[in-house]
Amino acid sequence: MPKAYVYREYGGPEVEEFADLPKPTAGPGQVVVRVKAAGVNPADWKRRTGWRGPGVNPDHFPAVFGNEVAGVIAEIGPGVTGLKPGEAVFGSPLKGGYAEYAVLPASGLARKPDVVSFEDAATLPVAAATAYDGVRQLGLPRGGTLLITGIGGGVGTAAAQIARHAGVRVIGTADPAKRGFVESLGAAYVEPGPGVAERVRAVAPQGVDGIYDLVGGDALREVAPVLKDHSKLISAGDQTTARDLGGKPVARARTKEVLGAVADLVADGVLDPHVTATYPLDQADRALREVENGHAQGKIVITA
Repeated sequence: MPKAYVYREYGGPEVEEFADLPKPTAGPGQVVVRVKAAGVNPADWKRRTGWRGPGVNPDHFPAVFGNEVAGVIAEIGPGVTGLKPGEAVFGSPLKGGYAEYAVLPASGLARKPDVVSFEDAATLPVAAATAYDGVRQLGLPRGGTLLITGIGGGVGTAAAQIARHAGVRVIGTADPAKRGFVESLGAAYVEPGPGVAERVRAVAPQGVDGIYDLVGGDALREVAPVLKDHSKLISAGDQTTARDLGGKPVARARTKEVLGAVADLVADGVLDPHVTATYPLDQADRALREVENGHAQGKIVITA
């Protein structure tokens, strides 16, 4: 039977295991994809602990990790038109993606451009699309200044590139070990921690026009005073704190049009997902640990 990496209950890494699961079938409006690559995100291990985003249903165990994949269509479900077996696509699976096969809604996937690798495509449905939605939501003008907290991960990496392509100046906070990587994105690096607001003001004396938060908590509160207009604060890391400070959560579009847009940015050379490490499916535990331990920069991808 096809292999998958699952968690058998809520908890820590000890509840994870490899499992042989029946090959899924495509229901109405769905397709089964033979997974070629799956993106790894912080939400994957957080979900294992019992955390759920707004509107997300409780898990049925064993639950397969992962929320973004790229692969080849293996089966078409009833009512699906315009797609056929053998086409390369990417999107968010309905029940996990660290697996040999995954089920995706036909309405929420996009075709993979030939010039975009499966590994890069697998980073787009969650990280790059979240970055794209957030930058578009802020709508900063050319010449504006955007501060991204936690810029060194997958969302921050994409947001920095998308914002700079739109003519926005980018400042980013991240662990000091990621300084070189942050600066390679064309962003001005600022070390987080006590005194961070003063360090941001040293780079942007007039303050910043927008904050894209990927950390939340005290890290967000500490930088909030540098923002000129708190309605220009969005967070994908802590919507409660963002709202307390006058901001909003990132509004996700979750459409095939957004997926197509970010894929085009990759194809055009505007966006590099910065896949910094890949692991085969039988090392999915190692890939997840790298993200959970906070050591990853850019994106980690599992290949099946």
